Amino acid sequence: MTREGGSGAGEHAAAEEEPGYGIGAVSRRLGVPASTLRTWNLRYGIGPSRRSPGGHRRYDDADLRRLEEMNRLIRAGMPPADAARQALRLRPAPGERAASAPAREGAASPESPGRPEPTVPSASAVRPAADPGLLSAAMLARAVTVLDTATVDAGLDAALAAHGVMWTWERLVLPVFAAVTRRQQDTGAGIDVEHLFSDRLQAALARFSARVPSPVHPRPVLLAAAEEEQHALPIHALAAALGVLGVETRVLGARTPYTTLADAMRRLGPAAVFVWSQLRETGDPTPLAGLPGLRPACRVVVGGPGWRDGLPTHVIRVNTFRDALSAVMTTLR
Repeated sequence: MTREGGSGAGEHAAAEEEPGYGIGAVSRRLGVPASTLRTWNLRYGIGPSRRSPGGHRRYDDADLRRLEEMNRLIRAGMPPADAARQALRLRPAPGERAASAPAREGAASPESPGRPEPTVPSASAVRPAADPGLLSAAMLARAVTVLDTATVDAGLDAALAAHGVMWTWERLVLPVFAAVTRRQQDTGAGIDVEHLFSDRLQAALARFSARVPSPVHPRPVLLAAAEEEQHALPIHALAAALGVLGVETRVLGARTPYTTLADAMRRLGPAAVFVWSQLRETGDPTPLAGLPGLRPACRVVVGGPGWRDGLPTHVIRVNTFRDALSAVMTTLR
């Protein structure tokens, strides 16, 4: 293994022979810039826990496992501070020593009492500034417009693999749909483009979420579009993000009657239910009051611009992808 910052051939060779992993090796393994790894160490206390006989900071296997978990959670959409907390809670594997309190210079533990919440770094702080192998939103929109399914599939798959669901949704999907909508308003055409992109996105999300870890909670999360609501992509995206976090989901899809949703709730006993309404015509909150009360309790979360005022007091409304993911994950803790 090599170590960054060596001042000569002798020091470089010595670092290669030392046990553990240097920051360069960890950066390459995770696909995370070394500068970001240093930021995680300073802000969240998740970094190299050992110092070699030669005086070099080295990551051991336990450090690497925590970083891999943190990186996975961030790519799935979890804020870095929350991801660090969860990664630091990992139980040591056989032969690994437990994570020690941050003894690294300037490191602040996310769990330390009496300390303010660490500042969440921006997206550019936790990811490379540029991704030469990925399509931009404009490039993806052009591919969608000419119905180039191969390019659309490759672009979505690459973005999901590199950055996860939330980044792909916010940086690619929403801008592309905005471009398609503008084209429809300007020309009256583009329904075929919208349908193709929706179809390819749902397929990409299915491919991505098929590789999920073991469930982290015994009760699933139920997701559905409101009755007569035909827009269901947001619930598929949320299900994919939850799946990467190890949450078992059931997606009922578009135009789910409330009687059907209630019956599914009784049979599955979900930990949470998420209901999406895109259009005001489908956002009547009254039927939500008739959903069954379960034991153990089930949290009902709604999202989308269609919901009108008058939601039942027990129903939580969220306005962003990040808020929806957080509301559901909070239920499972």
